[in-house]
Amino acid sequence: MEPITFKPLYMERVWGGRELERVYQRALPDPQKPFGESWEIVDREQEQSVVDQGPWTGSSLHELWTNHREEIFGRGFLDHPRFPILIKVLDARDELSIQVHPPAHLAAALGGEPKTEMWFIADCDPGAMLYVGLKKGVTRAGFEQAIADGAVADCVHAITPNPGDSIFIASGRLHAIGAGFLIHEIQQNSDTTYRVFDWNRLGLNGKPRELHVAESLASIDFTDFEPTMDTATGDTLASCEYFKTDRKSIAAGQTISNPRDDRFSILSIVGGKLECAAGRRFGKGSFILLPHDSAPLKALENSTVLQITLPR
Repeated sequence: MEPITFKPLYMERVWGGRELERVYQRALPDPQKPFGESWEIVDREQEQSVVDQGPWTGSSLHELWTNHREEIFGRGFLDHPRFPILIKVLDARDELSIQVHPPAHLAAALGGEPKTEMWFIADCDPGAMLYVGLKKGVTRAGFEQAIADGAVADCVHAITPNPGDSIFIASGRLHAIGAGFLIHEIQQNSDTTYRVFDWNRLGLNGKPRELHVAESLASIDFTDFEPTMDTATGDTLASCEYFKTDRKSIAAGQTISNPRDDRFSILSIVGGKLECAAGRRFGKGSFILLPHDSAPLKALENSTVLQITLPR
């Protein structure tokens, strides 16, 4: 079976920019608007990835997952009514809100969905900062006072990463992406975000964006102090009950295939170029669903690829 690719869904964001156009040569929907997110792989009621080439052209990811699950994805996914992960590219030209996603044991009571994710730094400006976890010594009471004072940023731990770094963001971890990042985000299929602070700015409509203070306070892990960027275990950047992400370096002429022949994977090309048996070529910034019985893809030049799989 041939690799499957989808048409990206572009989301306008007050903090977004045009890096997808510059770095990945994407044709964005509007010549002026700031696009902060490109949803590459998604199966939600209101947002659907649609196949853009090949024999499945025009089919949604939900249709493939519902009607052709074993044929395309392999076996062992019967418990998931929708494709269980969501993959995005984030273009942050300004800071995102300081936010948190609800843990699984609280999400339903708070009216949301749990969301654990990871970030891979595809590119960043020198000195660009991520905000992850709390500074040592910050207490819940002190954090609540900082909310009242408009000083939440003083409580959040800052990290200065490099391109190629990654970090795991479990539900409950306070976080924000700073200005100057292009990030590949792999996450649970969820769209629940609780903003606790938005840098005292206005949204695209000229009004302050909604905050979710009570929900944020209920969700934040107040024992999560000053984390660092993650250290890979071999090829593995992140592994949890929701997804596994490996970084693969493929020399020109070598191939990459699914880790298991009875399971699909998703490839995100960080750099280089791949070619499938049918002759289609995939460059930097491509996202590819590799059906479980696909032939290997060959690297036409030295390439770096993120390979995302689901746990058994």
